[in-house]
Amino acid sequence: MQNNSSVTNFQQLQERWTTLLNRLHDDPKVTQVMETRLGQYLSSHPVLALTVMVFGVMAALPVGLFLVFALVTIIMSAVGFIFFEVFLLFVGGLTLLCVLSGLAFFAVMVSVIFNVFYITIFNILNYYDSRLTKQHKVQGKENNCESSKLKEMQ
Repeated sequence: MQNNSSVTNFQQLQERWTTLLNRLHDDPKVTQVMETRLGQYLSSHPVLALTVMVFGVMAALPVGLFLVFALVTIIMSAVGFIFFEVFLLFVGGLTLLCVLSGLAFFAVMVSVIFNVFYITIFNILNYYDSRLTKQHKVQGKENNCESSKLKEMQ
């Protein structure tokens, strides 16, 4: 019984396989490939055709994985490059901010020092100038008095 059912199962499988192969041979694209030299050669050498087909099917997974790996690597490199550029711009911006802050602080300190010198020198000159002008006025009055006395004496 079991032997009989296996034979019928095998016959059904063979019929399905034959139907599938007939449909495949009737496909216009397959017919076009089979009319080429390579198709005729593989048709006359079925073992080589099977080897090429098995190799193609088995090579599809590693080639696909490699292409996915290459694509992911390219994307990660681009994203990493963008992040690295953003990081470099951030560091450059912070450096520029520090330098400009230092320059602003230096400019304020130089301005304060020059203002202190200016005010100090201005006050010192005013103090001495007022003393000098008082002395000149006193000397001028004395000279005027002496000259007027001299005029009177003459």
